[in-house]
Amino acid sequence: MAFPPFVFLIMNNSANFKSGFVTIIGKPNTGKSTLMNLILGEKISITSPKPQTTRYAIKGIWNTSEHQIIFVDTPGYLKPRYELQEKMLKIWHNALKDVDLIIFLTQIDGFPTEYDKEVLNQLKTLKNPQLAVFNKLDLNPEVDRNELVKYLPESINEFFFVSAKTGENIPELMEAIKYYIPFHEPYYDNDMLSDLPMRFFAQEIIREAIFHFFEEEIPYSSAVLIERFKEFPDKVIIDAVIWLERESQKPILIGKNGSTIKKVREYAERELTRFMQMPVQVHLFVKIKPKWRKKQSALKELGF
Repeated sequence: MAFPPFVFLIMNNSANFKSGFVTIIGKPNTGKSTLMNLILGEKISITSPKPQTTRYAIKGIWNTSEHQIIFVDTPGYLKPRYELQEKMLKIWHNALKDVDLIIFLTQIDGFPTEYDKEVLNQLKTLKNPQLAVFNKLDLNPEVDRNELVKYLPESINEFFFVSAKTGENIPELMEAIKYYIPFHEPYYDNDMLSDLPMRFFAQEIIREAIFHFFEEEIPYSSAVLIERFKEFPDKVIIDAVIWLERESQKPILIGKNGSTIKKVREYAERELTRFMQMPVQVHLFVKIKPKWRKKQSALKELGF
């Protein structure tokens, strides 16, 4: 399934064209995925009000006639407590390698937290250009900016105060990003929004639905595995298995007479139909996979 095409001409002359990789990092729930989605104008990364929604490094590609910028959304920086979080932290570190620009994203309220300080300490050791972006300006427009930026290390080249929700000051941020991106020919075709397959997005959107409808343990104890992804001329059919860790979680996910899992399915079908621009049917199955977050074999099956 191809992404919707963009209508423009890309000049492949690296003397005139700029292309590069931009990694977005920060603690959980600062708006990294929301920021990337806003810039791209398309929902590439799933979002929720809950921390640790993002588990993978997700590339989103922004194309113009003069630029191709590959944004990399990352899991929030955390201190791992089990094997899944160890994998997520490894993904975080790998996303800092061989990139042209690093965006440190934090939120205004409560800055700097201990997690912020740990991330900034790591940035001190890197030579990549770095931007500090203070998000959620819409919630605190009168903030004393000088009081916050004094905590930034010298490795930070510039700082911005933005709202990923309203778009405030995003154009100024984009101008800075374009400035730091090197002259280079494009890495991807100009009609690509991501290098990830549709199966991955199906998996993530189902997981987003779980984050949307459930609280506490269910979102963090669940994983989604796509067992069948079949494209027809007029529709797509997806069979997906939802892993849970305990038998007691199964009736919570399914709900009375299947009412709750029906909401998950309907949410996924609606979002996938919009994303893929054709009807999508989703069939969900529930499987108990004890302690999957702590097992290498299970995590490998999920692509970690």
